[in-house]
Amino acid sequence: MGSARDDLTLVREANELFYKAFERLSLEEMEAVWAQTPGVVCIHPGWRLLRGWQAVRESWTLIFKNSGEVRFTLTDLRIEVAGAFAWVVLTENLLSQQQGNVAVTSVLATNLFQKLDGKWRMVLHHASHIIAGPSREESRTVH
Repeated sequence: MGSARDDLTLVREANELFYKAFERLSLEEMEAVWAQTPGVVCIHPGWRLLRGWQAVRESWTLIFKNSGEVRFTLTDLRIEVAGAFAWVVLTENLLSQQQGNVAVTSVLATNLFQKLDGKWRMVLHHASHIIAGPSREESRTVH
């Protein structure tokens, strides 16, 4: 059995592999990150809920086909591990280029991983656009 420290490191690495696959627009690398089961869920910003590996895979195929260069800077990253599950909550600062236009977007994301056959696999990715600033309470909170 690995230690909690090992699991934190392995979850961090699995999360990094997810974003590397996205940056490389690599379906093969994305497939290696996800648990390919009917229970996986993906919610892209502005999309309907996608349930099951086939629907999730098709979404990545479409996104990669229609994307130019994509680069992530990840901030506010927090990892929690509880038994066979781990979640990463973070801000995706995304620099993208499509048809000559460059866009910078910040997206809040939750990535849920499950330890399957000794490997951490993504079972949920939920990303939401940030459309409002922090509340008064949040802006006064020191982290």
